[in-house]
Amino acid sequence: MKFRGLIFANLFRKKLRLILTIGSFAVALFLFAFLAVVRGAFNRGADIAGADRLVVINRISIIQPLPLSYRDKILRIPGVSAVTHNNWFGGVYQEEKNFFPQFVIDVENQRKVLPELVVPEDQWQNFVKDRQGAIVGAKTAKRFGWKVGDHIPIKNALFGGASTWEFNIDGIYHSERVGGDESQFWFQWDYFEERMPQSFKGNVGWYVVKLNSPDDAVSVAKTIDDMAANSSYETKTETESAFAAGWVKQFGNIQFLIMTIGTVVFFTLLLVTGNTMAISVRERIAELAVLKAIGFSDRSVLYLVLGESLAIALVGGLLGLGLAAIAVPALGAALNGLLPTLILSKSILLLGLGTALLVGAVSGLLPGIGAMRMRVVNALRRV
Repeated sequence: MKFRGLIFANLFRKKLRLILTIGSFAVALFLFAFLAVVRGAFNRGADIAGADRLVVINRISIIQPLPLSYRDKILRIPGVSAVTHNNWFGGVYQEEKNFFPQFVIDVENQRKVLPELVVPEDQWQNFVKDRQGAIVGAKTAKRFGWKVGDHIPIKNALFGGASTWEFNIDGIYHSERVGGDESQFWFQWDYFEERMPQSFKGNVGWYVVKLNSPDDAVSVAKTIDDMAANSSYETKTETESAFAAGWVKQFGNIQFLIMTIGTVVFFTLLLVTGNTMAISVRERIAELAVLKAIGFSDRSVLYLVLGESLAIALVGGLLGLGLAAIAVPALGAALNGLLPTLILSKSILLLGLGTALLVGAVSGLLPGIGAMRMRVVNALRRV
């Protein structure tokens, strides 16, 4: 007789119990994959941030402006190779639900500081010449069906009262980094500045600083903050990764929340599966005793119980991860850019499957050891 035949015969002895146990694994692994994907989406900005870039914001808050005059001062600091400035725009396309990040950019320096966001040269040149031109990320262009040459109205109530701004799509950018942000919408500082109230002119939202070397980050950041100390516009300068991580923390401790939920789910799954295997072993005491009596070793009985547990974990894990592979892209499309790109990577799938098999092995270990230590005479006496 083969172990495989025994394992399958025992598994299908109680079909409803088998289905429910596999279902528990499937739900747990689906939830695991979803939480891992969401965690990756929130952390991706910090993970792929440039090590040789700094972000300079107003010390009070990012919504407070900084003077445009800081640009030349920052550029003169040793270790700085380029500086660009951005402003948050905060408009919507047609309806309130059609939100996406829009930035007013420094056309001259944007590509020097963010070279991984690539725009075809001919499209960029058309954008430079067009005062109402705009560059849009490939993800947002796909979302709304935009193409080069389209005329786009953006509604905005933050600057100059409720108004509609007209833009021409002159180019579409792509990120050279896997998982890079392709949702942004850029337009020119000059067009923005000419429509601003007089009180806001000459101010920018924040600066992004390109360094000659990542080793210069600490010294340059300190120099910038010292330069603005005791002024009306004090600054807070940090690396791009630290800035991205801080931005994520505004949503709460996402990582702790996800780890807590994941731990509770798998601990509960361990208890459920362990209890299932313990009941299964108790129901088959006589059969296991007979197997030992006809020559099966104690170790063979242990392997038999572990094999059943691992088979349940494998099938349930594959089912849950398969459902996640289908659901995650659909969820990403439904969110319409409210979160960064959801990526279900191979590492997440392998980690999930490995965790499922570990839970299966642990849950079958104690019942298996009990079956292994069981004496044939005592077991047959209980029949």
